[in-house]
Amino acid sequence: MPAFTTRPEILGTFGVVTSTHWLASATGMAILEKGGNAFDAAVATGFALQVVEPHLNGPGGDLPIILYSAAQDRIEVICGQGTAPQAATIEAFRALGLDLVPGAGLLPAVVPGAFDAWLLMLRDHGTLPLHEVLAPAIDLAGRGYPVVPGISAAIERVRELFSAEWPSSAAVSLRY
Repeated sequence: MPAFTTRPEILGTFGVVTSTHWLASATGMAILEKGGNAFDAAVATGFALQVVEPHLNGPGGDLPIILYSAAQDRIEVICGQGTAPQAATIEAFRALGLDLVPGAGLLPAVVPGAFDAWLLMLRDHGTLPLHEVLAPAIDLAGRGYPVVPGISAAIERVRELFSAEWPSSAAVSLRY
């Protein structure tokens, strides 16, 4: 008897794309069906996730990628981890009266790495042009999509912070 799992087994005869949101998975599968390769599908899925799960993904985030290229028969790592700005030194934090780097806000922010990592993977391993890979995410952003409860909960958690610290974010995110 197979082991119990709460995750379904994913099988396909043409290809498989899976992610944390069904619309992103469908986006990646559509790219495969259009003739794109796995790297095109991964990038399209990643950008779709940035639209449909903005509380979990975003161009301002990090993206470590470990990939295998059958064409080159090699494993590659693309480090999309954000780097600290040059001025974010221990001395700079201490001059602000801090013993530790804060856990939130602008001071601990890194230079985003996700966007560049996706584009680097597409450039080096993809087969479709950028506009075709980004089109589904742009369409989702333009037409809208059903909001998952996690987005509403994430916005509610930052309501006071947005209102007090980031009024322009509050004007967009808290109007509904």
